[in-house]
Amino acid sequence: QVQLVESGGGSVQAGGSLRLSCAASGATRSMPYMAWFRQAPGKEREGVAAIDSIGRTSFADSVKGRFTISKDYAKNTLYLQMNSLKPEDTAMYYCAANLYYRSDKMRDASYNYWGQGTQVTVSS
Repeated sequence: QVQLVESGGGSVQAGGSLRLSCAASGATRSMPYMAWFRQAPGKEREGVAAIDSIGRTSFADSVKGRFTISKDYAKNTLYLQMNSLKPEDTAMYYCAANLYYRSDKMRDASYNYWGQGTQVTVSS
């Protein structure tokens, strides 16, 4: 009954910013492991950013210095702040979560629960 719902996507020009949100509900407790993934047309799904149970974060090299991931534990909501957006950031962005630890936090197989995605389009 776990449900993840993303929001905040849209169209933006290169250099702009967007803030994605992922609202989690239905879990018996807060999901300790959460992440953002993205998939562009014709491309494989890739990990963007992850946050663990004690707030440690991981980022893909392609977004380091531009994106930040955070979680509001009181609201059970995950965020992805995206700054200095580039056309290559264009993709469907997905929120993912798991109750259990996995060694590779940036691998999609490490997560059991997924949202439906929110589209981010960055124009040049």
